[in-house]
Amino acid sequence: MNMLSAEIIAVGSELLTPEKTDTNSLWLTRKLNDIGVEVMLKTIVGDDERRLEETIRDAVKRSDIVITTGGLGPTEDDVTRQVSARAAGREMVYHDHLEANLRERFRSWGREMPEINKRQAFVIDGAEILPNPNGSAVGMLLMLDGKFLVVLPGPPRELQPMFDTFVLPKLKEKAGEVIVRRRHLRVAGMGESALDEAIAPIYTDYPAVQTSILFNKSEVEVHLAARSDSEAEAETVLNEIVARIDEKLGVAVFAHKGETMEEVIGVLLTKLGATVSVAESCTGGLIGTRLTEVPGSSAYFLEGAVTYSNEAKIRTLGVDAETLRTKGAVSPETAEQMARGMRVRAGTDFAVSVTGIAGPGGGSEGKPVGTVFIGYADDSGVRSLKIVLPGDRYLIRWRSSQAALDFLRRQLLKREFEAPPTGAAGQA
Repeated sequence: MNMLSAEIIAVGSELLTPEKTDTNSLWLTRKLNDIGVEVMLKTIVGDDERRLEETIRDAVKRSDIVITTGGLGPTEDDVTRQVSARAAGREMVYHDHLEANLRERFRSWGREMPEINKRQAFVIDGAEILPNPNGSAVGMLLMLDGKFLVVLPGPPRELQPMFDTFVLPKLKEKAGEVIVRRRHLRVAGMGESALDEAIAPIYTDYPAVQTSILFNKSEVEVHLAARSDSEAEAETVLNEIVARIDEKLGVAVFAHKGETMEEVIGVLLTKLGATVSVAESCTGGLIGTRLTEVPGSSAYFLEGAVTYSNEAKIRTLGVDAETLRTKGAVSPETAEQMARGMRVRAGTDFAVSVTGIAGPGGGSEGKPVGTVFIGYADDSGVRSLKIVLPGDRYLIRWRSSQAALDFLRRQLLKREFEAPPTGAAGQA
């Protein structure tokens, strides 16, 4: 299967500062991947004519599709238009009708067009003009020895409709009938190396499926992309490889379409018609925040408490003062009492709690930084889980929230085919 290659060149000195991010290339990459075009290189170039010209010339030599974004404004530092022309060995041609359109547009805004905007009426000789109903800069599409040079404006509200309407159909025709189907698995409770060791014998059986394994702050992601001449064939291959991965990893796979942990839990609680509450110490409300980011979570998330101090644990959750004195705030006994107290207080079917040492201080030989206890309570009683997490304060807090949610998920999965929970209201 002959695949087209693409490069994206983002233009603008502001993209080389810590404040700005090139989001256009992410959007364009997804669009190109969906039609079977592989993005081989992304480059960010400042408002430097010599470097930009060199970058465009090199890109056109090695790639089938070259897309530039940004640098089409009317000011001196907007250099993409003239530099792209030089890189392509073409002249710039002035279009009277583009100037007339610009003047009319400015009048519709109740303003006269500044003369500086006349620069936006220049187009690379031989290029197709790409209209821009959402801004002042038109785009350009130029064919160079069978290759595409596409020059797009920078603002996403201008770039995206322009690309979808005028560029994507042409690229799709060039790419041919390549069908690309994707799956995005998320895996909890496993490291990247252990995961790859487990599933490498599976995905290497499918050379037509591109597999990427990525580790983020709290989980491992498996990205699968199947390319085929047939949609049915691509789906069949993906279904087969996913089924084998599921069989190998079991309950560790918590999402098949990129869903977040909190979204998955929301679906499970909705299926069960059940409710949950959370009691947090070291995570400082992060678990409650994540659960309530899901639309509709008010149907199953009733209450949360951030009980950072021992006094708060006693006053709000009914944790026994003697337990805190003898076992400590970071202990299985405290985690379990926090979960039990939260479930009774909120009257929910389930409750989960977290208490731990996020650091950088506060650790000891027996309880080093990263020591976390997760508590869980339902109508059958309470239980707890000890974990020791690596990372700095931010990562320990985030990974603690993920581990707590995953512990809850695994308990909910066990309840899917059991009798519905009875709730905790009135059980104090």
